[in-house]
Parts: sequence; structure tokens; C-alpha cells
Amino acid sequence: MGNEVKKEEPSGFVFEKQGYILVLVGIIMIILGFALMSGGGSDDPNYFNADEIFSFRRITLAPTIVMAGFALEIYAIMRKPKN
Repeated sequence: MGNEVKKEEPSGFVFEKQGYILVLVGIIMIILGFALMSGGGSDDPNYFNADEIFSFRRITLAPTIVMAGFALEIYAIMRKPKN
């Protein structure tokens, strides 16, 4: 009787605390990336500012942040919990 196996009770949560933190940070990164992509429009339909629309922030930085956020989400979901 000394070889009893303890069964852990399920906590009801899918992830541990660090997993939820990573998911939250990933969501914030995705929202930030889309916010950086927004703007650049003009109220005048006859005016087009290519420098503002095709800026480094909207073409390179924002999509990179969004993709990093999605990669973080995938990592947070796929990582194994510590036992």
C-alpha cells in the first residue's frame, strides 16, 4: 500500500498562468500592429499622399508586429505546461 498513485485534480483551466499571459501579450501585439496600419487617408478625394500610405510603419513595421503576435499566440497554445 506504499505505492499509492496521486491523481491530480483538474483545475478547470486550459492553460497555466504563464500561458494566459502569453496569449494576452500576443493579442495586444496583434491589436497594436493593426492600429499602426490604420490611417493615411485623406478627406480630399483629389489628394493622394503616397509617402504617408506607403510609409515604413504601414508597409513593414506593422505587419511584422502582427505576424510576431500570431507566432506568439501559436507558441502560447502549443507549449507544454510544466509539471
